[in-house]
Amino acid sequence: MISGRSGGGQLRPGFERLLAAICAGTVGAVLAIEASRLARNGRDWHTLLEFCAFVNCLIIDEDGIYDPRLVNDRLLLGLKGTFSELELSIFRQRSQQALRLKAARGELYTTVAIGYRRSADRLEQDPDRRIREVLSLVFRKFSEIGSVRQLALWLRQEGIDLPIAVYGRQGRAVQWRAPRYNTVHRLLTNPVYAGVYVFGRTGSRARFDNGRKVITHGVARRREEWEVLIRDHHDGYISWEEYDRNQKVIAGNANMKGTMVAGSVRKGGGLLVGLLRCGHCGRKLKVLHHARRDTRYICNAEMDYASDKKCITFSNMRVDAAVSAEVLRAISPLAMEAALQLIADRERAGTEKLQQSELALEQARYEVMHARRQYDAVDPDNRLVASELEHRWNERLAAVARLGEQIQSLQNELPRALRDDERATLLALADDLPRLWNHPRRVQRNPQADFTGRPQGGHRHARGRSAVPRAALAGRRSHAA
Repeated sequence: MISGRSGGGQLRPGFERLLAAICAGTVGAVLAIEASRLARNGRDWHTLLEFCAFVNCLIIDEDGIYDPRLVNDRLLLGLKGTFSELELSIFRQRSQQALRLKAARGELYTTVAIGYRRSADRLEQDPDRRIREVLSLVFRKFSEIGSVRQLALWLRQEGIDLPIAVYGRQGRAVQWRAPRYNTVHRLLTNPVYAGVYVFGRTGSRARFDNGRKVITHGVARRREEWEVLIRDHHDGYISWEEYDRNQKVIAGNANMKGTMVAGSVRKGGGLLVGLLRCGHCGRKLKVLHHARRDTRYICNAEMDYASDKKCITFSNMRVDAAVSAEVLRAISPLAMEAALQLIADRERAGTEKLQQSELALEQARYEVMHARRQYDAVDPDNRLVASELEHRWNERLAAVARLGEQIQSLQNELPRALRDDERATLLALADDLPRLWNHPRRVQRNPQADFTGRPQGGHRHARGRSAVPRAALAGRRSHAA
């Protein structure tokens, strides 16, 4: 006798073993509490009946004994299977419709994003000030940096951890871990932080694999296909307009996404990387860098040596110079405002990391007091428990001491205020942007280098303009102007 367990999934190894045993002729009868529950869909049910009739196998449940070879018994089993499938389908439709109606009211929550708490069927920002501050910092720095990868590198370099929701037996807990690209990307692409309730961002996709239906869940949908979108549903960390702008920046930074996507700012001296299109075939122009020659823009079609069609290739010197002159002419009225903003940013430099470290120190002190209360509550004679609690207490004290030293070091490294002559020099440079642009001591920044100054892939720093004006040309960083 082979016993099986019914289930609603697509992969049912017990049911497959049952069919294999029936086909082998080792089964004389299939026992079930209710015969129609042996299969969850019509295809499996009729396959079971066909195999049982072929090998003369009976089907027995609490209502009777059925012989699939007999027409009347086969008709009765077919009706039972059809009614069972209809019943399951109705239950499924009702439950899904109930979920959709609750989602349409903005009251359906499967999981709550980090930075929020559920209270009385609504979302509220987490009362933990450290979580709120670090999330606000992530969105604020992305508007300045304009790249998910570079933002993750900046957070790691500054030693700023991000909160992660961990689910266990006691519910949700928050852990602080070093930032990763996927973590930062999920924060920036989740519309809940814009105060928007969304349902149906992902769907399912069905396909056939080895003759069986396989359903893939979690397939991302376009915004037009979202089932529910309620703006101003709760307090957000950013506005909907800023969220929409962030998505355009992230989409524009993607590489290998076709000719209409500019792509991220790449290394080298080309000012118009990703922005130029061939006037003959419409393809995106590539950039070739030479160690001893100037940079050249070249059409992709010319790279196809098997094709007789040759498009265009030209040097970047005259084109970049002409575009640079137009950019400088357009942003010159804002030069003074940018210089004042630069001074304010310099005076505020380092405060983000210092503030996050102070919040981490405050939380670490709380954990020390919590560990001390646990140690005081245990029986000192129970050394098996007391020794472990004492070890945890010592770890918390060491973390407090380490954060205290880090804060002291950050306070010593804060940039000093500009002297009057330095401030005057900076404001004077703002009046002559072309001289600042072509200054021989300007920073030749590699956009693909990380924040430690090491270029990725071991390439040398190519000669060229600063990356900030190129990003402004590409429309990727609205603050660059």
